[in-house]
Amino acid sequence: MENVLLNNGVKMPLLGFGTYLLRDGFECERSVLNALNIGYRLIDTAAAYCNEEPVGRAIKKSNVKREEIFVTTKFLPVGPGYENAKSAYEASLKKMGLDYIDLFLIHLPQGDVNSSWTAMEELYKEGKVRAIGVSNFNMDQIQDLLKRHSVVPAVNQIETHPFSQKIAMQKALKSQRIQLESWAPFAQGKNDLFKNDLLKVLSSKYNKRIAQVVLRWLIQKEVVAIPKSANVKRINENFNVFDFELSADDMATIKSLDKGSGLIYSV
Repeated sequence: MENVLLNNGVKMPLLGFGTYLLRDGFECERSVLNALNIGYRLIDTAAAYCNEEPVGRAIKKSNVKREEIFVTTKFLPVGPGYENAKSAYEASLKKMGLDYIDLFLIHLPQGDVNSSWTAMEELYKEGKVRAIGVSNFNMDQIQDLLKRHSVVPAVNQIETHPFSQKIAMQKALKSQRIQLESWAPFAQGKNDLFKNDLLKVLSSKYNKRIAQVVLRWLIQKEVVAIPKSANVKRINENFNVFDFELSADDMATIKSLDKGSGLIYSV
């Protein structure tokens, strides 16, 4: 597994397993367990996904040591920011049955973000989370956090795929040593990604599925990706992206697909 080094020195896998829309408890537990058995070491969930409990059960049932698994969860900053962040952390920890969380994110830039971040800084400094970050924030919102607080977000998890590549944002994030993480790496199937002619050519050239080509493209751009699937064959295929490398010309081909558009705050 390839990793990136976050701004606080913590290693984060470049490829993980997402659980958005895996709301059926049995299906989610089975899928996460399959992912861990296949070799995934980053598991992404959120309070809003209503599946932290089955995620936790899968982690416990796996034969993988807890310290080898990078667990991300997210909370929605509603109500009093400081108190909500602290209670959200405790609730997620209890639901997953864990002693700590690797990455704790503000899910959306809404509510009392600054008070929420103050609470998250305390959790981080107390060693209850290994890293803290944000999701769906634009650069102005991140800059506001940087002006008001001492801990720089380790990650910004945001929609990123061939049609919405976040090229300028990734450059700006890198200047602040903030890692870009992609949700919806396959654009949630929008814009006929799996039927795209250019991606079909690359799929044929490398003898890989379009999904694998897209994941390899993200990895080579040093963007963390968290594809989701309940199909064990697809889970395995999505992990099988470390045995080939896209050429510079082919990376440029995918870059030409960027429309600069996005889905806007899907959780």
